[in-house]
Amino acid sequence: MSTYAAIGDLSFLLVEPSDTQKKIISKALEDAGIKQIEYANNIEETIVSLSSFPPDLVISSMYLPDGSANDLIDRIRSNTETENQCFMLISSERNREQLEHLRQSGVLAILPKPFDQKDLRRAIHATLDLIVEDEIDLEMFDPRTLRVLVTDDSKMARKHVSKTLNTMGIEDIQFAENGKEAIELLNEHEFDLIVTDYNMPEMDGRELAEAVRLDPALAHIPILMVSSNAEDSQLSNIAQEGVDAICGKPFEPSVVRQLLAQILN
Repeated sequence: MSTYAAIGDLSFLLVEPSDTQKKIISKALEDAGIKQIEYANNIEETIVSLSSFPPDLVISSMYLPDGSANDLIDRIRSNTETENQCFMLISSERNREQLEHLRQSGVLAILPKPFDQKDLRRAIHATLDLIVEDEIDLEMFDPRTLRVLVTDDSKMARKHVSKTLNTMGIEDIQFAENGKEAIELLNEHEFDLIVTDYNMPEMDGRELAEAVRLDPALAHIPILMVSSNAEDSQLSNIAQEGVDAICGKPFEPSVVRQLLAQILN
């Protein structure tokens, strides 16, 4: 199946109360090859639509008549039938604190208004990456036997990282809520890779990476750091302290695939 044909098969639900924005975003989606677009004006309409016809991707505005995208993602993630729903935000909101909750909730992309068509296409391809399973090609590992420790204090983030790894054929995944729990698991089990968040209580990602590198029994394990502040100079310093790669939130499948191939090969 060609990529274009696969993209044309995707179904989207656009949650946008503004008729003008609906037209603008719909036109951009159609130009990108999306043919199936349904609409909702608020959170309640979205929840009803998800229960009857779940789409491949929900695209939402930040502010809705009955709440915000943060409220909507919480409703979606708290329901076992919709918790894995792919979600993307298109918003003029620039406040980092307002966007942080969505980043931690495993959204595929956060696009500004006005958005770039290239960024929209990238988010569409990320949706496709999560739907179509494609085993990652590694020289030294069979992805199905790769042992991964995912460390993040956000349950939603852990689930999203896990789902992303699953699409690459990686199934043996254990979880820790902070660096302290991770160290306990690392001392009890063998792992081939650590994927860790940066900001965590008790023991953060930097402290975890430092502890791993100082322990001769663990120092060989590659570390992928995930952070919503991936461009910060502070994180650049961390990369020099033994983290093999740094990935931003949203956790984009194609970028993760590339980084894993790089650090595991």
